Amino acid sequence: MIIFLHGEDIYRLRQKLNEIIDRYQEIHQSGLNLKYFDFQKDSLEDFRDAFRSFSMFDEKKLIIARNAFSSSETESGLKEILKKFQKSKDIILFYEEKVDQKKTLFKFLKKYGKIQRFDLLSGKKLANWVKKELEKHSTKIDQDALSLLLEYAGENTWQLSNEIKKLADYKNKKKIIKEDVKALVRPKIETDIFETIDAIAANNKKRALALIQNHLRKGDSPSYILAMISFQFRNILIVKDLIERRKLLNQILKEVNLHPFVVKKSFFQAKNFDLNGLKKIYQKLFQIDLKIKTGKIDPENALNLLIAQI
Repeated sequence: MIIFLHGEDIYRLRQKLNEIIDRYQEIHQSGLNLKYFDFQKDSLEDFRDAFRSFSMFDEKKLIIARNAFSSSETESGLKEILKKFQKSKDIILFYEEKVDQKKTLFKFLKKYGKIQRFDLLSGKKLANWVKKELEKHSTKIDQDALSLLLEYAGENTWQLSNEIKKLADYKNKKKIIKEDVKALVRPKIETDIFETIDAIAANNKKRALALIQNHLRKGDSPSYILAMISFQFRNILIVKDLIERRKLLNQILKEVNLHPFVVKKSFFQAKNFDLNGLKKIYQKLFQIDLKIKTGKIDPENALNLLIAQI
């Protein structure tokens, strides 16, 4: 079976990915047949060998892969491998953020796989998503409180998920009102994250670490801070790629599905990085995220490691 998750709403995409992993681990508890591949560093041969390897527990394999579109050679090789294994009992799960839907591999995955797309939410769809997330905590929210929450947190589902949990824990299944949002939710974290990125760009690790400690003291979770840093570096990478293609700021504003303020800030921050350097940082963020998910490092130490290594 082939599963393909893609889209720019990283939080909801990762949420679905984690649901699939958790469901698999509930059934297959050995953990020996859950494999991760990143085609920016892993080879096609290693990927092929993952299917050939014998499972001593006779378990279904779950093979998770990303950066399948990193090169035309990778895309072509994957198509040939997947043609042989698409009817396998094993699960092959690809997840990507931004994908060119004209690529032949995309069309192949769409035709032969179970595909799910995670676009950024806004308006009524975003409001309904917040209500559903609160229902998971057996909590409701009145309309004035919901409007203020969306005003404070914007369209960033990472931040919204953090605020939803905080509000639900505070209210303990009682309805959330506007005064609760005013008391507990700080308006948009992005401004602080921009300062952290500026410190990283200036190679001022002491400043970057101090800013991260400020976040922690304010009650932001390490996983959330890391997700926000990853989110912003992704924005910078998208904008930098368009700059390299000689796109002007007004063209970029029309082309990317981000708030104009975020685009403008990313545009100026992109000038402090080269494209290859940004790709390496983003790759490092992925590796650290993977170490957290596999229990090899705790989120707070991961933040310190990130600053030390970039």
